[in-house]
Amino acid sequence: MTTPVLLAWSGGKDCLMALQALRADPDWQPVALLTTVTRTFDRIAMHGIRRDVLERQSERLGLPLLTAEIDWPSSNEAYEQAHADALRAAAERWPGLRHCAYGDLFLEDVRAYREQQLARMEWEGVFPIWQTDTAVMARRFVDSGHRAMLTCVDTTQLDASFCGRTFDADLLDDLPDDVDPCGENGEFHTLAFAGPAFEAPIALQRGESVLRDERFQYTDFLLDDAR
Repeated sequence: MTTPVLLAWSGGKDCLMALQALRADPDWQPVALLTTVTRTFDRIAMHGIRRDVLERQSERLGLPLLTAEIDWPSSNEAYEQAHADALRAAAERWPGLRHCAYGDLFLEDVRAYREQQLARMEWEGVFPIWQTDTAVMARRFVDSGHRAMLTCVDTTQLDASFCGRTFDADLLDDLPDDVDPCGENGEFHTLAFAGPAFEAPIALQRGESVLRDERFQYTDFLLDDAR
């Protein structure tokens, strides 16, 4: 008997690989995506992905979308309340749902925080790609036909010129040695838009690139329904 599981969805490659792992495991049945959205900008928190692109991801992945809505700036308390409200709504919609999966790879403090947060709601965390070698996983992502773009770069860790580039073999070859190939230390964030997990590719048009907070370089991607 499979166990229903919610997937924390940031829109990027790591959570996509977590979804692939869950779908390949007969013990789990992903039922929905859960995304934190900043109401002020109508975008996924940190990744900067537009809400309509997020909704198209949900549609093409064949999973309903739940959102935890926060303002900007937002306190950690407000984030935790929004997350708890979303979990409560998910449990009402899918009785028996008490697991949430994440695409975390090796940051122990992040995992511990998530587990503590879930435990307060009597939920449990699932980490399907935990401790996968990030160099191996990055190459596997590319070799398996998944497609993603870099949407955000922390310019204190990686040059801004990487923002907006395709996450492919050439990019991985160009990354400095001190940058994690999956950006697990926050060096960059991605937008997944095509590959074997999607019913069809999402057509995107590249928009402007801007520097925010004198640190984070963002590249905007818009739906391109004309293609």
